[in-house]
Amino acid sequence: MKPAMVVPANIRRRFVLLLLAFTCFSLRLCSGEDRITFSTPIKDSQTLLCKSGVFRFGFFTPVNSTTRLRYAGIWYDKIPIQTVVWVANKDTPIKDTSGVISISDDGNLVVTDGRNRLVWSTNVTVPVAPNATWVQLLDTGNLKLQDNRNNGETLWESFKHPYNSFLPRMNLGTNNGTGENLKLTSWRSDVDPSTGNYTAGLAPFTFPELLIWKNSVPVWRSGPWNGQVFVGLPDVESLLFLDGFNLNNDNRGTYSMSYANDSFMYHFNLDPDGAIYQRDWSTSRNAWRVGVRFPSTDCDAYGMCGPYGSCNSREDPPCKCVKGFVPRNNIEWAARNWTSGCVRRAPLRCERLRNARSGSGGVKGDGFLKLQKMKVPISAETSLANEQACPIQCLENCSCTAYAYDRGIGCMLWSGSLLDMQSFLGSGIDLYIRLADSELKTHSKRAIMITAPVVGVVFVAAVCILLACRKFKKRPEAPAKDQSAEILFKRMEALTSGNESASNQVKLKELPLFEFQVLATSTDNFCLRNKLGQGGFGPVYKGKLPEGQEIAVKRLSRASGQGLEELMNEVVVISKLQHRNLVKLLGCCIEGEERLLVYEYMPKKSLDAYLFDPSKQKILDWKTRFNIMEGICRGLLYLHRDSRLKIIHRDLKASNILLDENLNPKISDFGLARVFLANEDEANTRRVVGTYGYMSPEYAMEGFFSEKSDVFSLGVIFLEIISGRRNSHKEENNLNLLAYAWKLWNEGEAASLADPNVFDESFEKEIQKCVQIGLLCVQEVANDRPNVSNVIWMLTTENTNLSEPKQPAFIARRGASEAESSEQSSQKVSINDVSLTAVTGR
Repeated sequence: MKPAMVVPANIRRRFVLLLLAFTCFSLRLCSGEDRITFSTPIKDSQTLLCKSGVFRFGFFTPVNSTTRLRYAGIWYDKIPIQTVVWVANKDTPIKDTSGVISISDDGNLVVTDGRNRLVWSTNVTVPVAPNATWVQLLDTGNLKLQDNRNNGETLWESFKHPYNSFLPRMNLGTNNGTGENLKLTSWRSDVDPSTGNYTAGLAPFTFPELLIWKNSVPVWRSGPWNGQVFVGLPDVESLLFLDGFNLNNDNRGTYSMSYANDSFMYHFNLDPDGAIYQRDWSTSRNAWRVGVRFPSTDCDAYGMCGPYGSCNSREDPPCKCVKGFVPRNNIEWAARNWTSGCVRRAPLRCERLRNARSGSGGVKGDGFLKLQKMKVPISAETSLANEQACPIQCLENCSCTAYAYDRGIGCMLWSGSLLDMQSFLGSGIDLYIRLADSELKTHSKRAIMITAPVVGVVFVAAVCILLACRKFKKRPEAPAKDQSAEILFKRMEALTSGNESASNQVKLKELPLFEFQVLATSTDNFCLRNKLGQGGFGPVYKGKLPEGQEIAVKRLSRASGQGLEELMNEVVVISKLQHRNLVKLLGCCIEGEERLLVYEYMPKKSLDAYLFDPSKQKILDWKTRFNIMEGICRGLLYLHRDSRLKIIHRDLKASNILLDENLNPKISDFGLARVFLANEDEANTRRVVGTYGYMSPEYAMEGFFSEKSDVFSLGVIFLEIISGRRNSHKEENNLNLLAYAWKLWNEGEAASLADPNVFDESFEKEIQKCVQIGLLCVQEVANDRPNVSNVIWMLTTENTNLSEPKQPAFIARRGASEAESSEQSSQKVSINDVSLTAVTGR
């Protein structure tokens, strides 16, 4: 037997120290050290973690990618949804897991593959010396290459090379001296982080603006910065909720934009489709919550209406020429191609003076047309003139075509064509466009004196012709198809004549008219297999137009309790509305006794088809249900406050909430809606229409309806969405849903109301909050209920101390239960001399 080999003590100590050092190094990399040095590179399986634990740096593969390509990037660490905010080798991925991130011999941070081939480098000139540089991942998400010898001088940083995400503490900006322009760049697709088609950043205009470009061509702009906000953003309130931006000017032509808020759990993202989203992390929902989005409407598309064209997303068509201008190309304009824009109808004073001979005289001055609450055109020029001198300076300059004055900006002047104008509802700047005096003057007394006799003669002649016709009167014939349509539109316009001035009325005649035979063919002659459901108006069928567009056709039933009045009301109301949470009306058909409405097709049908079907309830998880509640609120807020008209729906219920392919909600069925005057808050009717279980007590009992009536219906829908049960369904002790929810609330068990299919302890607080909001909406006294804007605030704000709800109204127990079947039922009941009609929806 050989004697055991004796290892000297000094060698054993060295071996132990080496083993300990290797173990510490391995643990350090596994636990996520925040820096890389020349001697401590990281491999594919290793990462850096910033000290706060918010961001991590290493290799990743995009979620849902069908490839195994590996990229070096930075992402949020504690968020279960992969959210990458920066990528190094975006255009040169590594095809396997052999990649290494290290400090190279020349001091740069580099990414290499398994064959030690260079994939990416910081590519800066650094001091060439051993251990001259090191890299650190900061708590801000900024990756810095620093010089060891010069007090940690920053040689390179990822914040100076942004990709698709704009993080707090990051700057986007321009430097007119160096030509540097830090911009965001989109990914190619959601699963491909290579360089995309879109960029976004500050444009070096006289007044800085945020722009989005597609292949270097502008597709959206924010409007100029006024010291607090970009004045071309309609949703500036949403930005202010997050404390907005800081925009700094160093007086050397450099502008930089950064967040005013230091929280790191939100950011802006430029997606592959060229839209900028503001996202903040919701702990209770365990998901990113999307706030503002740019662009948000079709009118946000850059130059959509061409020169001297103004866009209004609340009108159809959205583009129109400014007063004093006419379309440059009528054929294109009629085909809804507005990019060629408009031209002046009458030349300006300067043009006429150039064309006039000396001594001709009679040339009058120009004036200004005031357009309120506008997104001002691009390419504004600065002026030192004050508010009073601004218009004078414009008039004295023949090339000046418009001016505007904003306290945060000062006097703005425009020369040449005016491009990319948009009309807003609540924000914007007053814009003054220069017009010839002939476009501004009113009719003179002389014109009236001339016109009056002519009108009188025409009137007398018309009376004579009418009397002659009566003498030879024949049996009247039924109006032709186009005549009946004309009569219908005149009646519909009369319905709104008291609510809007003539200049603001929607041109209902522009609503497309479909031929009955086209709709019959599209639905296979209203075949039963194409029937989508049944409403108070009549059956609804799925159809497909010859060009391939899928539609939903609502056909007036002769047995319907509703009729021509409801059809006219729905066309009048919905033709004026455009919102992503409202169903879109495509047109109508009036032929003989046929009355049909044509809508965009909603592939997921109605909300009740999922909520109350045990086989489909699981499709609506809690996040989806929460998004549906928020979407309904935003659509209702548009009806109550943000649309051109103030509209009370009066029949809000689960069957009137349609779902698109992404399960986004759209409010439908406006046959019972009422348009309010601007100064009206409530109204009274002797004919109560709606659905039992959703009607507020003051409406059902006394005929009073207001915004708070719709809020009551909204609260019922909230409780149905949370529970997956109908309000008409009887719970324990024969309580309806409202009474049952109230009982659970008083017992401190509100979260147990939730549908077992979606309940999760991680959502318990949010579910309890939503139950509380629902109970606040169904309180018996209307004044106790919140308005819709408050409901949205309560839904989307965390850690909110909500008021305690009072006892809800249990009005649903008074009437017949709602079957919600494909067969419709109606019942009229006399209550205090008020006629009540309960009409079940589909």
